[in-house]
Amino acid sequence: MKVLIQKFGGTSVRDTHVRQHAIKHVKNAIDNGYKVIVVVSAMGRYPDPYATDSLLQLIGENTTRLSSKEKDLLLSCGETISAVVFSNELLSQNIESIAITGAQAGIITSSEFGNAQIKQIQNQHMTSLLYQHDVVVVTGFQGRNEDYEVTTIGRGGSDTSATALGVAMNAEYVDIFTDVHGIMTADPRLVSKARKLDKISYTEICNLAYQGAKVIHPRAVEIAMQANIPIRVRSTMELDEGTLITTEDHADANESVNDRYVTGIAYVDHLTQIRVEDQSENSNLHVEVFKAMAEAGISVDFINISPSSVVYTILNKYEEKAVHVLKDLNIIPILNQHCAKISLVGAGMSGLPGVTSKIVQTLSQQHIPIFQSADSHRTIWVLVKSEHLQTAINALHVAFQLDSDA
Repeated sequence: MKVLIQKFGGTSVRDTHVRQHAIKHVKNAIDNGYKVIVVVSAMGRYPDPYATDSLLQLIGENTTRLSSKEKDLLLSCGETISAVVFSNELLSQNIESIAITGAQAGIITSSEFGNAQIKQIQNQHMTSLLYQHDVVVVTGFQGRNEDYEVTTIGRGGSDTSATALGVAMNAEYVDIFTDVHGIMTADPRLVSKARKLDKISYTEICNLAYQGAKVIHPRAVEIAMQANIPIRVRSTMELDEGTLITTEDHADANESVNDRYVTGIAYVDHLTQIRVEDQSENSNLHVEVFKAMAEAGISVDFINISPSSVVYTILNKYEEKAVHVLKDLNIIPILNQHCAKISLVGAGMSGLPGVTSKIVQTLSQQHIPIFQSADSHRTIWVLVKSEHLQTAINALHVAFQLDSDA
């Protein structure tokens, strides 16, 4: 069998009109000789009635006394409803289809309810169903543990379900359908000249996803990368093939000729930079600070450590809590509020001199101060004020020639 995975997110299955566009993609795959595994998310987004966040509201979300196990039982209902409705519409158009849960698809997970990890996929039942049907519609985001209890696999879980099934079924492609045209060079809401990328490497899209791009979950990409299963990020409303995510050796070797060593720009907004200084050069300063943040459940990012200071960022919403925790340690933090982290990602920048210089020069010309910076082989980060975010991204987009195909 030629197997194709098609994952449709919440906005791609939210109503009958959009689902008809999704079904066109299913029909097209069948016409091209594929057996299709459709993976669906819950329908729509909050406040749509069956969206995951809407289901959470039924139990008061953070105020519920339910166990994580019981919450998973509720949250799995959104995808179950979506799968059955989608299969029903396929059947009404004479497409042989059946809907099954993640557990029935053989997705076996750990018992970390709410954020379970996929341990294995037992594919015998799925293989049997594909011989009997053109399409098997599977609930994304969920599976079962070894005690046959329902589990969910965290935010972005449907992407992860899709790529894991792609690996287990040796699929030719995993298609991720969404409400955008593909992977863009930057957020089109901020950059009007953002361009769709035809190809991008697994590593680059992982870096973009971890740095704020929300088109696909990085965990899903990592699963596909391990088995070298290509992913296509596509628009539900159009029939083009979107962006291909594949190995770096499939990238265009001539990209760097046009000075394009940056592939895309991502960002995370609503950050507070925290600086902690200790003139006594307390060697345990960073240990105390990060232990306190961890115990308070505050995630830290963009970390710089020196013998006498620690600098890091947190989300704005945790600022008051973080200050309280530090004051309990007799530490008075210096706050830089309303910041945004901009990340420039590209495999071509690895070992290439001058990239950081161009970033600094570009932002300096726009009179945009840089409060913090860091780099790795494929990513360079800078911290700026949120009020400068859009100007900064647009200037960098032009400086690294991401606004044109040439």
